[in-house]
Amino acid sequence: MKILKVLGITLAFVILLGLTSGLYLNFALPNVGVAPELKVEKTTQRIERGRYLANHVTVCMDCHSTRDWSAFGGPIVPGSEGRGGEHFDKKAGFPGDIYSTNLTPYKLSSWTDGEIYRAITSGVGKDGHALFPIMGYQRFGKMSEDDVLSIIAYLRTLKPIKNETPLPELDFPVNLLNKLGPTKPEHSDIPAISDTIRYGAYLVNAAGCVDCHSKQEKGMIVAGSEFGGGMEFIQPAGVIRAPNITSDKATGIGTWSKDMFVSRFKAHANADSKAPKLAEGELNSPMPWTMYGGMTETDLGAVFAYLKTLKKQNNKVIVRTYTK
Repeated sequence: MKILKVLGITLAFVILLGLTSGLYLNFALPNVGVAPELKVEKTTQRIERGRYLANHVTVCMDCHSTRDWSAFGGPIVPGSEGRGGEHFDKKAGFPGDIYSTNLTPYKLSSWTDGEIYRAITSGVGKDGHALFPIMGYQRFGKMSEDDVLSIIAYLRTLKPIKNETPLPELDFPVNLLNKLGPTKPEHSDIPAISDTIRYGAYLVNAAGCVDCHSKQEKGMIVAGSEFGGGMEFIQPAGVIRAPNITSDKATGIGTWSKDMFVSRFKAHANADSKAPKLAEGELNSPMPWTMYGGMTETDLGAVFAYLKTLKKQNNKVIVRTYTK
């Protein structure tokens, strides 16, 4: 009887602990504080800096626009910039249904600059809900505050596009665990361009290279796989995987020169040239080449310089696997 009593008390304690934890996650988090009171000055210089970042470095417009997946690299459909609506679902390996939000003034005109800032840098929406970390707020919170403000200034200039996007629906327990992600920003200064490696590290963080060029399990980067490639993108015709971008000569970019690296991006930089259409049933690169191709040669060179300093990973990635 004593054993049963102990087991009963233990079970009750476990249940109480579970309920308490669930209530805490559901109602106390995220906890990053209220949105700051700030007003972003929309100078020409700030807007242009924000335009460059949002389109070619942080590539906000990548997810928050309509992409033409019938063409190589899924270039943005002209006129859809910022409208949102890209769908990330279980077929693509996500824990539920997630939609990119509308970033044009149609949606954001009711948001304060401080609310936009909190969303970008801490991952908390206007109504206080935690954003799913496919939006790289954990990276953006490490950028310079000035760069974030420039992105906000640029977003305010977008053409309003009427487009309502569904709210995310995350599976249990991800819907609770997702609330643990938001944190307060820890901004850094922009390194001097002459400090090539540190400047490259800043750009690589802002661009989120590690998010795709690493192995992932259950939406988390596998420790030790950073930049070694392997993340899978499920498409109707099969699976395409992000390549190894460490300087391993056999399986990465160890034999590449800076000119080769920069040229690989700049081949897609001409806005007047159309991305080639894909043949029916062909796998497409999820890499937004036309967007990253708009980075300056100096910035691309700094990215390459930083990547060359990373630990080499001998990881041969089979980039394409066709199932149809």
